Amino acid sequence: MVEANLAVRRTPPRWQAVATAGWLRGAAAVAGNRWVRGAVLVVTVAAAVWTLSRLPAASPLPLVLAALPWVAGKYLLCPLRWHALSGSGHSRWWHIRAYAESELLGQLSPGHAGADVWRVHRLCRAGMGKAPAVAGVALDRLVGAAGVALAVLATGTVLPGPVLVAAAVVATVAVAAALTLRARRPTALAGVRLRPAPVAAGVLLSVGYQASVAGLVFGAVAAVGGPVDPVRLLAVFGASQVAGILPGFAGASPRHGALAAGLTALGLTWTVALAAAALVALLPWAPALLLGGGSLAASRFSAARAGPPAVRRAPRPRRRRG
Repeated sequence: MVEANLAVRRTPPRWQAVATAGWLRGAAAVAGNRWVRGAVLVVTVAAAVWTLSRLPAASPLPLVLAALPWVAGKYLLCPLRWHALSGSGHSRWWHIRAYAESELLGQLSPGHAGADVWRVHRLCRAGMGKAPAVAGVALDRLVGAAGVALAVLATGTVLPGPVLVAAAVVATVAVAAALTLRARRPTALAGVRLRPAPVAAGVLLSVGYQASVAGLVFGAVAAVGGPVDPVRLLAVFGASQVAGILPGFAGASPRHGALAAGLTALGLTWTVALAAAALVALLPWAPALLLGGGSLAASRFSAARAGPPAVRRAPRPRRRRG
């Protein structure tokens, strides 16, 4: 009798379950509303423009010269790395467009997680299973992290012990999980190329992208007129990449905070250091809006012109005579 009373008490009332379900549906509707997403985008761009207007006078030429290789690395080398590791069967151009779209959503999410979610969504919508899509994007992330580690080591920055242990544990678990999954469910990794050649190509492409990120940092510092030692600045770049392991929002991440602190350690004033870090944080918005937003707008326009898919009506059953 007592147990029955306890079971009744533990069971949530019906109105509470209905209210929770209604709240979840309302939150999903608000998040999926195009006007809400547009308002968030407008507010973000307005904040970026206001921040740029408050920065000290910057020379545009060094920033433009550094931004062009970075855009090529971000929107060409990274999609080619994803294409090399993915067995989706789609063309390079398809991966370039999907990656550009994901970058716009990644700028709006903490830890750039929205980019991975969008890439998995695009793969699933194109006909790939969910497990191979997730595995392909996870492998691309893992290879990208390996490129970051190699770039950090190339700058002479010593990785902290906990970071090395965590990286070794994650890599070991990932390899063990992949081997186990391949043995038990071979079709689950049908969209992943785990051969040495694609992985090596992906690591080289990732290192090339990290070189373009370092060039962007150099260009931002030169744009605000900060005279620093290039070798020491390279070490600061490596330290900021290590801090980038911690998640954060675009423009307010530990990586940009570590970059500003490192620049002040090199002798720059806080105003100049914050200006350089702000330029590095805000510059990715322009190509994300132009390339990613343009690709999304083009897809919507093509879908609108094509119209809704034709619905084929089932033939009516013929009546038997007699």
